[in-house]
Amino acid sequence: MKKLLISAVLIANSLLLTACLPVIQGASTMSTIITTANDRRSAGEVLDDRTIMFKMFAWPSQDPMLKDAHLNFMVYNKSVLITGEVPSNSVLEHTIKQAKIQDPKIKQVFNEITVGPNSGLLSRSKDTVITTQVETLFHDQEVFHPTLVRVMTEAQTVYLMGAVTKREAQSAVKVASKAKWVKKIVKRFDYLKTRPAAEIERDRQRELAALKKAELRQQQAVLDAKKYKLKQELRALDGNSEGTSF
Repeated sequence: MKKLLISAVLIANSLLLTACLPVIQGASTMSTIITTANDRRSAGEVLDDRTIMFKMFAWPSQDPMLKDAHLNFMVYNKSVLITGEVPSNSVLEHTIKQAKIQDPKIKQVFNEITVGPNSGLLSRSKDTVITTQVETLFHDQEVFHPTLVRVMTEAQTVYLMGAVTKREAQSAVKVASKAKWVKKIVKRFDYLKTRPAAEIERDRQRELAALKKAELRQQQAVLDAKKYKLKQELRALDGNSEGTSF
C-alpha cells in the first residue's frame, strides 16, 4: 500500500506541474478507455457523457472569468458534477449559469464549488491518491462491478456517481470510507429498483459456465488419476515379467 501511495503522489505531482488546463477527474484514473461491456448506460449515453466531458474540459480555458478558477468535472448520464475553487461569489454564479449551456444535452448541474483560494499541490496530490485507493478497493469486492461507480475526490471529499441499486450504493460508500484520508463521501447516484434483467442473466450464464468449467476440471482430474494408476499397474506387470523364467 505504501508503494501505491508513493507512486500515485509522484504521478499526481508530475501531472500538476506540467498541466496548463484544469484537471479532470471522474473519468477513472485506472482506465482512460470507456467501454460499455459492464456499463449500465447505452453506447449512445456513454458517447453523450464523453462529449459533455470534453466540452466541460475545454470551457474554462476559453472563459476569461474562469482564468483564476480551479475546476474539476465528473459526468454521468448527462448530469454534471463540478468541484473546485473560484475567487468570488460572482464567479461562482457565472460558473453555474454557464455550465448549464455548455451542451444542450446536460440535464442538471451539481454545484460543489468552494469560494476561496485554489487548492495547493499537496492537497491535489492527496486527492489523486484517495481516488486511486477507492478505485482499487472497488476491485476487491463482489457486490457491484467496479466500473459502475465513478469516483472523484476534492479536498478529501469523495464524490460517487453511477446507476446503482441501494444495496450497491451502500456497499460503495462503505468500501470508499476505508480509503486513507477520506473526510466525507457525497453520493450523486441514479438509483435503480433492481439490477437490469440482462445483467442478471449475463451473470447467471457466467456462473453456469464457471460451474461447467469446474466440472470439466474435476472430470479431468479423475481421468488423470486413473491414467496414473494404470501406468503404475503396467509398470508393475512389466517388472514381474522381466523377473520370470520359463
